[in-house]
Amino acid sequence: MRFALALTAALAATPALAQKEPIALRDMGSFHIGGRLLEVKGQPIKEVVFTPGGVPAKVDPNGKYQIEQMYVQYFLQQKAKGKLPLLMWHGGGLTGVTYETKPDGNPGWLNYFLRKGWDTYISDAMERGRSGWTDKFKGEPIFLPLGDPWERFRVGPIGSWNDEKAKRAIYPGVQFPTDAYEQFMKQGVPRWTTTDNEIIAAYIELVDKICPCVVMVHSQGGGFGFRVAEARPDKVKALIAVEPSTGGNKDKVAALKDMPIVVIYGDNAKDHPRWGKIRQNVVDYAGAIKAAGGKVDVIDLPDIGIKGNTHMVMMDKNSDEVADVMQKWLVTKGLSD
Repeated sequence: MRFALALTAALAATPALAQKEPIALRDMGSFHIGGRLLEVKGQPIKEVVFTPGGVPAKVDPNGKYQIEQMYVQYFLQQKAKGKLPLLMWHGGGLTGVTYETKPDGNPGWLNYFLRKGWDTYISDAMERGRSGWTDKFKGEPIFLPLGDPWERFRVGPIGSWNDEKAKRAIYPGVQFPTDAYEQFMKQGVPRWTTTDNEIIAAYIELVDKICPCVVMVHSQGGGFGFRVAEARPDKVKALIAVEPSTGGNKDKVAALKDMPIVVIYGDNAKDHPRWGKIRQNVVDYAGAIKAAGGKVDVIDLPDIGIKGNTHMVMMDKNSDEVADVMQKWLVTKGLSD
């Protein structure tokens, strides 16, 4: 009894817990989709000891292997308010964890959009996370050293990284939880620069299975989202591109003329030596969509009074404020109650 009373008092003293109702789902689960079989021939049979002190076993590496599949996790509402499923696609060197609990322990966009009533699908792109990977990809995997994203993702300006926390410089007013930076870097996974077509193929198969839908993309996922939307304009009913690193194919933009699209960038994107060019390339792509009769809303968050956002907008302290902008945009497009 004393424990129950103490727990009730603790919850009452914690507004974040006391004010949020439980998320009610009718179902949740996961599946793999896409991929192909690869046959390996001509390899020598090996003798392998799988466990120290174990009995050796002969392993024949020749045969057929399942590769290039994608992992997808889904959360389906008991009472949906979003009129279509929401698919959340992450950026380069990352996984679906991007949208889950933030590095500082606060709820991420998965929780936000579930609470707004969306059936939500989060995937680990082909080659990443629980999708698995193969040593048969062309080229070498790329790994980012600990300090690289600090500057690449605009937490601090170029030259601001320091191995000593106290000596790291940040942009004024930055919203990224810098004390949790090392926790964020534990999410990093290898990526390849040679697998775009295979990633897109898996996303297209997912869209064919789940959609019509709304697709949300981030960073490298932006290019994938635009290209999948070009390939399946009848299935992707709206596209939210958060800090996309590239657009799609300008010769295919006519396919997007009836699709609501919003592009969102945070602080220091316009004038950054690298991100300024990235943003302009995407703006030029958006211009091609508009010239083909489509409509794209480009939102620079500082211009609407939301400041301090890094490339990892969904992990910033004010991520819910940015999500509010997206949710209101979806409502105006008639996609959510």
